[in-house]
Amino acid sequence: MKILAIDDQQLVLLPLEKRLLELGYDVKIETNATKGIELYETFSPDLVIVDINMPGVTGLDVVKHIRASKNPGTPIMVLSGNTQDDIITEGFELGINDYMKKPLSLNEISARVKRLIGAPEVVNSITNSDVMIQERCVGVVIPCYNEEERLLSDEFLTYIDKNSGYHLCFVNDGSKDNTLSVLKDLQKGREDFITVFDCEKNGGKAEAVRLGMLHMAKKEDLDYIGFLDADLSTDLADFDDLVKTIETSDFKIVSGSRISRMGANITKESARKIISLTINFIIRKILRMDFKDTQCGAKIFSKDVIDVAFSEKFVTQWIFDVEIFKRMSIHFGLKKAKAMLCEQPLKRWIHADGSKLSMKDSVKIVFQLGQIAWVYGGKKESKKVAVSNHLEVV
Repeated sequence: MKILAIDDQQLVLLPLEKRLLELGYDVKIETNATKGIELYETFSPDLVIVDINMPGVTGLDVVKHIRASKNPGTPIMVLSGNTQDDIITEGFELGINDYMKKPLSLNEISARVKRLIGAPEVVNSITNSDVMIQERCVGVVIPCYNEEERLLSDEFLTYIDKNSGYHLCFVNDGSKDNTLSVLKDLQKGREDFITVFDCEKNGGKAEAVRLGMLHMAKKEDLDYIGFLDADLSTDLADFDDLVKTIETSDFKIVSGSRISRMGANITKESARKIISLTINFIIRKILRMDFKDTQCGAKIFSKDVIDVAFSEKFVTQWIFDVEIFKRMSIHFGLKKAKAMLCEQPLKRWIHADGSKLSMKDSVKIVFQLGQIAWVYGGKKESKKVAVSNHLEVV
């Protein structure tokens, strides 16, 4: 029993392929709709599963081809995030047999497949799957410097095994220990879901994140790209909440905030608290935005602002987050940038061992904020933004 699945996002197809193979089906997948049509002619599947929103040739185009082919009765299931009534109606009018809305579980997909074409005989009984097929695909950059002892490998693996649509990019920032070996072991068997980007020389967290973000931006099947600390001080479930916010809104950047969950951590020695408040005050003045916490290491970006935020090297190593927001306000104008940015409180945040900055580091941050004010203070809004603002006034 043969199944052909066509979707432009490989992260959707891979867990689907694995599950259907486990159930005993003969499965082929294709990310290019044109090639998928060619494969349909040679493979002669008993069922076609297709996405709607694909570049160039759409899912409905695939349906039209099948219904006009030599096997027009081939069952067709649509697996899509598109909920437009006219699209769904057109699909059924063209002759699709089922319409499945992402996200949904592999268990439900499997049940619908069995209902349409039956189940092949398999020797081993297959247990239910707890994997969800997501509507969006997300790249996550994780900078790593000497993380051999702290890297929570099991937590990363468990998460991507259960949550389809995630691709992790670990950036080895010239580590002196065995971090690179640990990352290579983590990647084994999951090369389609984990990338290891190796920087031979240590360039600092800012540069590691920047290079990782630009590398992941080249992957066409990703909808959003973000970064996360390797120690998981912000856990993956909270990061997924940031993703849900950006995919259901018009925001271009959603940034995690630890302020509402930091009660115990704020009340440390009074000198540290004073410096922290001072830094936050300076940041708000530089950005002219009422941010409570720019430095949380969990942020998610729409792909269309990656170049604005990361194309140029950062001036500072530790507070590059402030530079990102400053670049957004310079490029788009302050008013529009404020509308693009969202600060979202985290449900959980912990201080991981070895991640705390010293008092000396805090003083350095104040100095680096001065650098940002100096470098970006002389930059003006782009002519495009200035003209746009002028037209709005007129």
